[in-house]
Amino acid sequence: MDFQKTYAAYRPLLHSIAYRMLGTFSEAEDLVQDVFADYSLLDPSEIKNEKSYLVRMLTNRSINLSQSARKRKEVYVGQWLPEPDVSTVKQDPAEIYAEHEEISYALLVMLEQLTAVERAVFILRESLQYDYEDIASCLHKTTANCRKIYSRAKEKLQEDRSMLPINTDKAETLAVAFMEAASSGNFEKLISLLSEEAILVSDGGGKVRAAIFAIISRERVIAFLKGVIPKTFLGDSHQFADVNGQAGVIVNQAGMPRSVISFRLDEEGQKVERIYVMLNPDKLKHVRIE
Repeated sequence: MDFQKTYAAYRPLLHSIAYRMLGTFSEAEDLVQDVFADYSLLDPSEIKNEKSYLVRMLTNRSINLSQSARKRKEVYVGQWLPEPDVSTVKQDPAEIYAEHEEISYALLVMLEQLTAVERAVFILRESLQYDYEDIASCLHKTTANCRKIYSRAKEKLQEDRSMLPINTDKAETLAVAFMEAASSGNFEKLISLLSEEAILVSDGGGKVRAAIFAIISRERVIAFLKGVIPKTFLGDSHQFADVNGQAGVIVNQAGMPRSVISFRLDEEGQKVERIYVMLNPDKLKHVRIE
């Protein structure tokens, strides 16, 4: 076993699983490093399949860690959102999917509805295309049980869409319209892009001002934005970026990211169902701006 080659080959995959399980980059990276540290001490002759062994180690540790993280989220101030995966380089969704690097931010948010085991089964099945026998072996469960867990997870999510980000022209149009409304105070174009049931969720983590509860309905979302945009959403500059593979916005203040804004579109990709605003500075430390 060449440990360096193994590390280089499988670190991106393990990190992507850990990030999807935990929703944070720092915890995902720490977990991956712990897994490789323990793996390096094992007898390679006892390992038949490096990839399967590493995924099994990572997944089970992610389950344990996510169960303890759930308790922390219960006392979190306001709405908890996962850390956005932000890139200022536009990516091809097909390439993203092939490399197992991204799922849509909206789906990452929805995964919070699942238990740790349900989340693991869903991720292994949907993003890694594992068959139920492999998932059962990974989680030390029966194949029939894993089928039931997956079915239950899908029912909870009520999600039949692809895990791929929807990086459409409409998403880019929305990002532009959002910042134009913020800058000019004219919300007419933005209003036309929101569904009547639009919801805005902001995460300040108790560190900066954010809505404690989700803002529900187009009318309330617009009223909220008109009231808080001058204080919260405007920095000294902004740039458009890919947020988990879909068009979004980074708002900057004094050369640092102040917020990251992303969206969930409806099934037709025409109207916005969700606006996600990450304001917690602790969850923006990994964001690099140009």
